[in-house]
Amino acid sequence: MAFNSADINAFKDIWVFCEQRNGKLMNTDFELISEGRKLADERGSQLVGVLLGKDVKALAKELGGYGADKVIVCEHSELEVYTTDAYAKVLCDAAMDLKPEVILLGASNIGRDLGPRCAARLNTGLTADCTHLDIDMDNYVDFLENSSTIDLSKQKFKMEDMNLKMTRPAFGGHLMATIICPRFRPCMSTVRPGVMKKAPFDQAKADACVVESYPVNIVDGDIKTQVLDVVKEAKQIVDLIGADIIVSVGRGISKDVEKGIDLAHQLADAFGGGVVGGSRAVIDSGWLSSDHQVGQTGKTVHPKVYVALGISGAIQHKAGMQESELIIAVNKDEMAPIFEIADYGITGDLFKVVPLMVEAIKKSRGDKYE
Repeated sequence: MAFNSADINAFKDIWVFCEQRNGKLMNTDFELISEGRKLADERGSQLVGVLLGKDVKALAKELGGYGADKVIVCEHSELEVYTTDAYAKVLCDAAMDLKPEVILLGASNIGRDLGPRCAARLNTGLTADCTHLDIDMDNYVDFLENSSTIDLSKQKFKMEDMNLKMTRPAFGGHLMATIICPRFRPCMSTVRPGVMKKAPFDQAKADACVVESYPVNIVDGDIKTQVLDVVKEAKQIVDLIGADIIVSVGRGISKDVEKGIDLAHQLADAFGGGVVGGSRAVIDSGWLSSDHQVGQTGKTVHPKVYVALGISGAIQHKAGMQESELIIAVNKDEMAPIFEIADYGITGDLFKVVPLMVEAIKKSRGDKYE
């Protein structure tokens, strides 16, 4: 039977493309599987992980530990290293055959390349760089109530709508747009790393997960490029997403940028293993590189401790860090919006406050940091 993306009743199940590199699953896989579990429960469907590579079947059960009911494994020598031709061919073949209702991919370099290629071949839509997903309308309305300024009393919703609601930043993060794909399947979305919360690993679920091999059909004409060598650039990138402690700086360091950044590093070191982030204003000004950016147009983080130094707290920045377990804010403006979500707020000049914080932390930890 020919594939018809408009025959929406023929589609079922939630799929998550699970990226692996050098035989190791990416952390984004676990985030997406955890989020996919929520969507599958809302839809009453199965959650299926899709794993491509060479000799990767042994990785599949771990995906079950985060919520996958089943993992489809596609193995072939041409899938050992990612190429657009091979991965798009295999994923689309499987999707045309098994007809998933939803396909989620991480918004990594691979996901951002693979997603639109597959969407075009499957004749469906793709929403890129999503930060929130819902199927159940009640849950979506709750999301709007807690995360938007919309007057819901004036809105009419089709409560029976079970389309995937894909929310992403628009216009440089100044607006949030929710997009649906009502006429075609699968609904496809790339999801920003670090946005979705990873569920605790459950060994019983891992043991119960069904692992199935799917036949891969790749012929010479399918591959138009050949990977001769993989060269990794030796560049140190700040790992904001995996950090437990983040000290971020904002426009408040402008009177002495170098000193402000140095103080942030001192405070991060005093906490023990912290990293330095920055607001969009800091990145746009060239004071820190783009890999330091926290916010809707940067990275979304969930550290144990987040310290905001001289950051006013624009909605775009708050959206990227408000789920932190503990938020400490330092700002001269006592009316700064950042204080609305801070667990502890200090009104004062960061250039005077931060040295006192560093001294107090070192003192509380004794000679270890002297």
